[in-house]
Amino acid sequence: MKKILIFSLNYYPRFIGGAEVAIKEITDRVSPDEIEFHMVALRNDSNLLKDEKVGNVFVHRIGFTRDNPTISDLNKFPLRLLKHWYQFGAFFAALRLHKKYHFDCTWAMMAHSTGIPAGLLKTFKPNVKYLLTLQEGDPPEYIEKLARPVWPLFKRAFTKADALQPISTFLFNWGRRMGFKGEAEVIPNAVNIAHFSKEISSDERNKFRAKLGLTENDFILITTSRLVNKNAVDDVISSLVFLPEKVHFVVCGIGPDEEKLQELTVKNNLQSRVHFIGQIGHDELPKALKSCDIFIRPSRSEGMGNSFIEAMAAGVPVIATQEGGIADFLFDAKKNPEKETTGWAVDKDSPKQIAEAVKDIMENSEKVAFVTATAKKLVGEKYDWDTVAEKMKMVYNKLCK
Repeated sequence: MKKILIFSLNYYPRFIGGAEVAIKEITDRVSPDEIEFHMVALRNDSNLLKDEKVGNVFVHRIGFTRDNPTISDLNKFPLRLLKHWYQFGAFFAALRLHKKYHFDCTWAMMAHSTGIPAGLLKTFKPNVKYLLTLQEGDPPEYIEKLARPVWPLFKRAFTKADALQPISTFLFNWGRRMGFKGEAEVIPNAVNIAHFSKEISSDERNKFRAKLGLTENDFILITTSRLVNKNAVDDVISSLVFLPEKVHFVVCGIGPDEEKLQELTVKNNLQSRVHFIGQIGHDELPKALKSCDIFIRPSRSEGMGNSFIEAMAAGVPVIATQEGGIADFLFDAKKNPEKETTGWAVDKDSPKQIAEAVKDIMENSEKVAFVTATAKKLVGEKYDWDTVAEKMKMVYNKLCK
């Protein structure tokens, strides 16, 4: 039986993002008789166990903690230091674990978070194969700037890898630019298609709207986004001034820019049309998406963006930029005439273009039905977790043979 050690900053049950979801969706689909997965992750919360099995992964948590910290606490002293401490703390923890379990392979989830300890372990244990997954959503230039103080070690995260698995063509090109020369394959993240495509009743749709004080006659844009600059929620708010009064914007998510976005809402006198509802659970996402009319996130940068795929699986029309990995699946009728249309593309930082795309969707129901059906078909063919897990198993087997 093969043994793989995963490097991930966080893991279930707390502080979960796209990378952690990807790990669980993939490892849950691999038989424990084939591969035994272990993980070095930060503990953060003193209520979490230092060692436990979560799904098919034996999680070994390290680092100092606080009692029941919030997400915002992770960005405050002292927990904000943990991301830096992890680069070396995880390496020494991995050495200790390798002595006990004798791993065949390590798997680093994102270069900027876990590539340094994985590259160090590869240096000291060259016979242990090393797989690097690129999941980054921030612009590579920004990540590289942050990594300048440890640049040689950061570069080693790429050059020491035996295999590279970027989730988009955009990240594939970044990996090559950073010096990776081995075998690489783009394997995207995916969605639980059955979960997001299940129908909801008109009663459920009306109840969701009624909680916001909205009716069936209102036209609702929705985003599921971390409230940070790269996700450009501010551009959507600004676009409302060019749209009819009945157009509303539902913001699902939390983040450091929330106060700034609320101030922008007040500045534009849009308090009755912008609805901040905080983070909603994964179980509630399909209902929220299907209760609205358009999914929108005009990202300034994006490694891939699972939220777009989720909306497509739900049959909701999507407005987005084509920044980074979005260009792999969002094809616009005007910008990509050679492709089957799957959404509406706008330039970044373009509230007026957003408004024009919204109006096009509002006025062309037949076009919307065709585009959403095409997008849903693409998701079913390429972005299903079962398909992705099978591809990842082939990567593991080839790497650890």
